[in-house]
Amino acid sequence: MVFAEKLIAWQQRHGRRGLPWQGTRDPYRIWLSEVMLQQTQVSAVIPYYERFLARFPTVEALAAASEDEVLRLWSGLGYYARGRNLHAAARQIAAQGFPKNANQIEALPGVGRSTAAAIAAFAFGERAAILDGNVKRVLARCFGLETEKALWQQAECLLPSRDIETYTQSLMDLGATVCVRGNPRCEACPVADQCIARRTGRTAELPAPRARKPLPQKAVTWLVLRQNGEILLEKRPAPGIWGGLWSFPEADEKDVGVCLQRLGCEMDSAQPLAPLEHGFTHFRLQIRPLLCDVTRKNLRVDEPGRLWLTLPAAAAAAIPTPVRTLLGRLAP
Repeated sequence: MVFAEKLIAWQQRHGRRGLPWQGTRDPYRIWLSEVMLQQTQVSAVIPYYERFLARFPTVEALAAASEDEVLRLWSGLGYYARGRNLHAAARQIAAQGFPKNANQIEALPGVGRSTAAAIAAFAFGERAAILDGNVKRVLARCFGLETEKALWQQAECLLPSRDIETYTQSLMDLGATVCVRGNPRCEACPVADQCIARRTGRTAELPAPRARKPLPQKAVTWLVLRQNGEILLEKRPAPGIWGGLWSFPEADEKDVGVCLQRLGCEMDSAQPLAPLEHGFTHFRLQIRPLLCDVTRKNLRVDEPGRLWLTLPAAAAAAIPTPVRTLLGRLAP
């Protein structure tokens, strides 16, 4: 029995069942799940996926929404460029229709080669090879491969002539539940007998781990401006960290006065709050919040990109996780 046949048979007996995006050919639902699953675990994605579908049951509904609303529902899922790209792609799809093959799907904002192949396989039954992180690990270990080019070539060669959806799902499930990064369950693997890494004792070496460098530290001061029970949030520019989300104004500690002047406020009192830390892929962010009770000199309607909100209204906005954490601390 060849590699693909073994995986298909294993999937039918041991694969994951009952995930909310399974059992459908709807390309919108499949695309939504694949985008959410990029760099995010299944357990974390499920509630977000269900909330998105409840609010945006069709791609047209998603396209008609504001970016603020999309990012509000995305808040907490991380990698916010995915949410912005999802919204942009929805508008493109609503105008032009859903693309019908992997090459066309890859042209959508935020969709790479492997994600496009997965969507095409599940929605249209296209024989397209996937190579996400879990699949790379399976193929690297089983066939002793170390380069991206060799892994893609192997992935293409292994494609079965039938049951492409089951085979694609089997690769994902095997990497996620059996051929895991640490302590793989080789005894449960359907292709353990042909695994080069297992036979040669190189399971821990393949795929070759990336050299980890110490993450640089960055520090910012957040101005938590409060007046009459309301706090000020600013919309962060996109692209950039938390682009399109609402956050507290940032300032250098030496320039707090200048920042307050820019925001049209005068400080009545200031109190440092307990610092927060937030990790990103390439650095760690140290956040020093400064709670400032202020008087607003400018009482005009909120300027674009700035909002004075009550704590409950702010918590319901499209905000990053550290902002939500800090709002929780401020709640009475």
